[in-house]
Amino acid sequence: MSNKVNIQRLATGVPGLDELLGGGIPEFSFNLLAGTPGSGKTTMAHQIMFSLANPNRRALFFTVLGEPPLKMLRYQQQFPFFDVSKVNQSIKFVNLASDLLDGDFDRVLARIADEVRNFAPSLVFVDSFRSVVQSAQGVDRGAAGLQHFVQQLGMQMTSWLATTFLIGEYLAPEAESSPVFTVADGIIWMSQLVHRDALVRKIQVVKMRGQAQSLGVHTFRISDSGVDIFPRAMLGATTAKVTIDGQQRLSMGVPELDAMMDGGVPAGYSLLLVGPSGSGKSVLATQFLAEGVRNGETGVIAAFEKSPNQLLSHHLNTLIESGQVGVINTRTLDLSIDEILHDLVSMIKRMQAKRVVIDSLSGFELALASSFRDDFRESLYRMVAVLTAMGVTVLMTAELEDRYEMLRFSSYGNAFLADAIVMQRYVELEGEFKRVISVIKIRASDHSKEIRFFDITSDGIVIREPLTRYVGILTGRPEVATLPHADQP
Repeated sequence: MSNKVNIQRLATGVPGLDELLGGGIPEFSFNLLAGTPGSGKTTMAHQIMFSLANPNRRALFFTVLGEPPLKMLRYQQQFPFFDVSKVNQSIKFVNLASDLLDGDFDRVLARIADEVRNFAPSLVFVDSFRSVVQSAQGVDRGAAGLQHFVQQLGMQMTSWLATTFLIGEYLAPEAESSPVFTVADGIIWMSQLVHRDALVRKIQVVKMRGQAQSLGVHTFRISDSGVDIFPRAMLGATTAKVTIDGQQRLSMGVPELDAMMDGGVPAGYSLLLVGPSGSGKSVLATQFLAEGVRNGETGVIAAFEKSPNQLLSHHLNTLIESGQVGVINTRTLDLSIDEILHDLVSMIKRMQAKRVVIDSLSGFELALASSFRDDFRESLYRMVAVLTAMGVTVLMTAELEDRYEMLRFSSYGNAFLADAIVMQRYVELEGEFKRVISVIKIRASDHSKEIRFFDITSDGIVIREPLTRYVGILTGRPEVATLPHADQP
């Protein structure tokens, strides 16, 4: 017979937070929301409180601030989670500022105990606990008194069957020596980083006893709706096991290109489509999505170079309006890879999409906050790995400067990320530029090695004859099979 205690986990109501915590906040736990000033600790505390509080689970919010609670509530009321009907019913605010004037911890503890006994809350919040720490400085009992106070508070909250949150402003060196960090069952660290002209907010679950939390540092935003967390998508996050064998092929929407690719792009592959500006990358990406819709496969596009009302073509806009192709809103700059990937994964799951287009990698890098651009290759690798692990086929476009004297197959040195590469180029013949296309790489495929002309028509891309045949006609030497350099006649 097992005597194992079953600890209930409380849903916090903060998007993404329960995933980081391993399922929610353990009931009756003693937790610390810590971090730098302005990082969103109080906002997240209110979001948790208003989500959990009800007539059967009441909340007591102690403010240890020099300003009255009404001033704080004035700003918190701007968020949609704030429910004024719960105030003084399911939620009660108590100001402890006057009790801390002389640094008497016993007096503060007695006041908290009285309020808890009278209101019988299931949730207790103390904001800002930093004020308690500061009041300990310069008094006789000092740090020893503070540690005793924290231990007593934690014991009393647990005995009263209350889930407790202490909100405090801490810096890392001070936090490491704080007695609060030793006593706390859970520690959530919030911070904000200013890098050049961008501000990025980060959150980390440092500690959560009794359950496996999500490791690492994650991105969050404070929007008009409150705190929104974007957990780092990692491999293994998908529930279904996906096997990629290269046998199932997806049409690109251009029959001749499918033939060059040995039957199309293998399902679950990442395809890198590279070429100079105006070579037709977005047109081919549109045909890729449209072909999927014709075959009953929904798609998703993240167009980093265009706003939703300027998307690629009338045809694609029609597919978007019909709901067969979803669009990721990337108009906001200073995004993080976590935000972009979170939105992509959510839309793919919701639409059960099979095809994803990222147009383009240059725009994707520009949309990232400056602090993330230094890790662009790592971000791109993680995004491609997560998406292909879900079984979707990813087409990424990348602008590549066309230099006749130097042949490159990708920008940023990211060719190793792609399972397949298709290149579009310009060649100069008879005094004009002509477009050519070739398949550079498809893993485990016997693809064509030809370089072929193509045109962009009202029906999309149409592939023409091989380049060698055209050059042979011009020179009268059918055996000629090399691409001329720019300085050749």
